[in-house]
Amino acid sequence: MTASNKGGRPLKFKSPEELQEKVDEYFKWVEDKKKYPTISGLAYYLDTTRKTLLEYENCFENDRLSSVDNNTKVKFINTIKRAKARIEMEYEESLFYKNSSVGAIFTLKNNFGWVDKQEIVQENREISVSLED
Repeated sequence: MTASNKGGRPLKFKSPEELQEKVDEYFKWVEDKKKYPTISGLAYYLDTTRKTLLEYENCFENDRLSSVDNNTKVKFINTIKRAKARIEMEYEESLFYKNSSVGAIFTLKNNFGWVDKQEIVQENREISVSLED
């Protein structure tokens, strides 16, 4: 399946299949180089930007893939989501194997919406004191 350009910006990737092939190449490259996969690293390897990847992922909210049909858009979205899910999984796993998890925590918060959450329960209690003479 090839995405045609009927106007607007030229497509960075001709098809979801082409994008998936390049994503797979990135993960193989990361493994061979003994590097950690990152969103920015994926964007660099794909010769694009993090912003472009996010625009492909959110193409129903912007005009990034306006030249392709909805079925093709969904395939592009799923390709990006799977790549991000794998990166997220690897960061989450690294929380268990590193002496310092600051970098993993940073990316989980900034790329995947994780938050530190502390719940404080506050109770108002009424105490009645009766003073009699």
